[in-house]
Amino acid sequence: MDQSNAIWIKDPLTILADGAERGVVVQNGKIVELVPAGHLPTTVNTKIYEARDHAVLPGLINTHHHFFQTLTRALPAALDRELFSWLQALYPIWARVTPEALNLAVTVAMSELLLSGCTTTTDHHYLFPTGIEDAVDIEVAVAKRLGLRVLLTRGSMNRSQRDGGLPPDSVVQDEDTILADSERVVTKFHERGEDAMVQIALAPCSPFSVTTSLMRATAVLADRLDVRMHTHLGETEDENRYCVQIYGCRPLDYLEQCGWLNARTWLAHGVHFNAQEIRRLGRAKTSISHCSCSNQLLASGCCPICDMEDAGVAIGLGVDGSASNDCSNLMQEVRSAFLLQRARYGVGRVSHKDALRWATKGSAACVGRPELGEISVGKAADLAFFKLDELRFSGHGDPLAALVLCGAHRADRVMVGGNWVVIDGAIPGLDVSDLVRRHSAAARTMQGQ
Repeated sequence: MDQSNAIWIKDPLTILADGAERGVVVQNGKIVELVPAGHLPTTVNTKIYEARDHAVLPGLINTHHHFFQTLTRALPAALDRELFSWLQALYPIWARVTPEALNLAVTVAMSELLLSGCTTTTDHHYLFPTGIEDAVDIEVAVAKRLGLRVLLTRGSMNRSQRDGGLPPDSVVQDEDTILADSERVVTKFHERGEDAMVQIALAPCSPFSVTTSLMRATAVLADRLDVRMHTHLGETEDENRYCVQIYGCRPLDYLEQCGWLNARTWLAHGVHFNAQEIRRLGRAKTSISHCSCSNQLLASGCCPICDMEDAGVAIGLGVDGSASNDCSNLMQEVRSAFLLQRARYGVGRVSHKDALRWATKGSAACVGRPELGEISVGKAADLAFFKLDELRFSGHGDPLAALVLCGAHRADRVMVGGNWVVIDGAIPGLDVSDLVRRHSAAARTMQGQ
């Protein structure tokens, strides 16, 4: 075996792995060896990266986002609103997005995620006004440029205001167009296997913006193409009332009727499921993306994730859209989820290690990528390195706990598939000042300023 490209991540300050006190060896995009205390690597000809100043985590995995929403952060018209009225304030503005603005929005979101220690991200892009029919193509190009691993969802909306839905007519597409493009992007971009850098899932937006026909047809198509499915569900009590009024049942019953209650599906939010519904989710192996910041900002409620895990539901973390968070920092989301769930369940149920697990191994299970999210032999060499030399960490005892409790928010280095994509707190080749200038200008134009 050619071992010339092996790298020993040597003697980290701390590492989220058992039996790796002296670090890990990575090679050909994989973790090939854990080095325990008192030992040297058995892999020969290793280059060395001195990690003594770093806390090393598995790369964080973001399981829910809307990249385009970075163009409408902290928008005055949408402040202090709950979900339905918040959406109604934002839809007309989002309808003005252009390909150039979307490219900038995606670059900002992905860059912010990378700099927070995220190595794999999903995106739920459901907005397709005239002119950005190739939105997924734009996202793939940015991901390849930055070196971020992605699971992009071809979202959709086809129930507009004229049909009793929430979105305006200008941002929806017809079912045939949606299904044809869904198949196109899967065929063009979806990679299979443990080394996949780009994957595609299908993602009708929500019960109040998509017809039953499209939900059912998407489930059939996803099964035929063997890809995952994603949607919003159980986010608000308003959604419960809408489903009862329109469909005559609660959201999870509706999901099952549409052929979605299965292991192919992961759901964003899951705040308002009852105990019986949680057990059904567990039996079906349908997973949940917990979006703590978004749920708090929109006052949607608190997802009962410990109850869900007890029932066998895989839990991941998602930053959600940057208009309901309003940032794309996954490490901050870890702390938020920890605090929210600690307040709900108490100190005996939720620790800082639980929060880190949700963002790594839990998120990997949530999106069906078990080869990610864990530092062990055979897993992908996706790693996040944090320094603890800021004022916020001064006086810490346990460095892993300090990452969560003291509020780590920026990675010093990030590795994806054995490649460095963040070095010394920066993305090589990215002019952040220029990106902020152009992105801010696009946001002002879209907002009509």
